[in-house]
Amino acid sequence: MNSRERILGRVRRALADVPRDEPPYEEAVGRDYLREHGERSVEETVELLAENLAEYRAIVHRCTAADLPATVAAVLAARGARTVLAPPGLDAGWLAATEAERFPDSATSTPHELDRVDSVITGCAVAVAETGTLVLDGSPDQGRRRVTLVPDHHVCVVRVPDQVVASVPQALERLDPARPLTWISGPSATSDIELDRVEGVHGPRTLEVILVD
Repeated sequence: MNSRERILGRVRRALADVPRDEPPYEEAVGRDYLREHGERSVEETVELLAENLAEYRAIVHRCTAADLPATVAAVLAARGARTVLAPPGLDAGWLAATEAERFPDSATSTPHELDRVDSVITGCAVAVAETGTLVLDGSPDQGRRRVTLVPDHHVCVVRVPDQVVASVPQALERLDPARPLTWISGPSATSDIELDRVEGVHGPRTLEVILVD
């Protein structure tokens, strides 16, 4: 008997007392929970997102689409970024005003090379107001997961209000579970047993979010 047969045997024994007519999982698990906590206008939902992003120590900027290139340039200049990585599907106009050198997004880049990049800029798939969470799904304007985890400074652009939802259930309805989803709630941070906060351990030390009307 091999390992596969042993595992399947244990599964069969565990299911031996389950009635054959038991409802499938999709029907057995109730889905009548709240999809949104309270009623908010679109403007109030966006404001809640900004508040919760700041609560997680993300730096939030607001601008119009026309001002986005200048805002990106100002953010990178304030950071002192000399190099910036942008996924291949990112709108080239977003970086039109910056003087930072473009670092090529390559599958062959090593973690050490990515660690030397000053900043990375991406779009996002969806932003959740109630939790202050950004979700990336590996789309062309977001790139591979590692480009947003290794560099120390991540600039994420959120289109308002199209990419903003109130709650996690609403976000899940928009996302493809087969894609590589990265959920980001503020800059990377952890605490030891004495609750000493350390940032930049599992991802960027600094997260800046630009909400574009």
